[in-house]
Amino acid sequence: MKKNLTFALALALAVSAPTAFAQAAAKAAAPAAKETLAIDAAASKVAWTGRKITNKHEGGFKTFSGTIDLVEGNSEASAVTVEIDVNSIFTDSDRLVGHLKSPDFFDAANFPKATFTSAKIRPATADPSKATHIVTGTLEIRGQKKPVSFPATITVDKGSVTATASFKINRKDYGMAYAGKADDLIADDVDVTFNVVAPRKKA
Repeated sequence: MKKNLTFALALALAVSAPTAFAQAAAKAAAPAAKETLAIDAAASKVAWTGRKITNKHEGGFKTFSGTIDLVEGNSEASAVTVEIDVNSIFTDSDRLVGHLKSPDFFDAANFPKATFTSAKIRPATADPSKATHIVTGTLEIRGQKKPVSFPATITVDKGSVTATASFKINRKDYGMAYAGKADDLIADDVDVTFNVVAPRKKA
């Protein structure tokens, strides 16, 4: 009798162990939950600074939208997309706005949207005090898609996700080749700065 009982227990363990192992493995392999968060444009900004020999101009865009697909604890599985209404451009000179919308620059009539779509977000390793992550993706302006990579500081807390970054782009890469006046040439590089906030849904 004792021998039969021992055999029955051994058989039960042999059957249940693989099942328990499979359940644990499936749980470990299950992808982390993803939150899709809308960027709060009222609390965010997309800005730029352009320079020429004698001066500089600062501005930004009033209208933009986007989402952050957040996989908490897994930055490489997270993503961000931003769409900008080019016609909402503003600067410190009202007279300059019309020129920036013209074919010399953004050609807003034919290319009313600019977009950024991330391809990879990885932890920064060089100097974490300056940025927490390196963001790589595609920036499209005037129908020209170019790869960009820049450092960003990303903060995730219970209430929101915030991301800030400053980097340079070459405007000529996007078809904005207007040189400026002969005695007041415009620099090719433009500083781009963004600060986006995406609230998290309350439980």
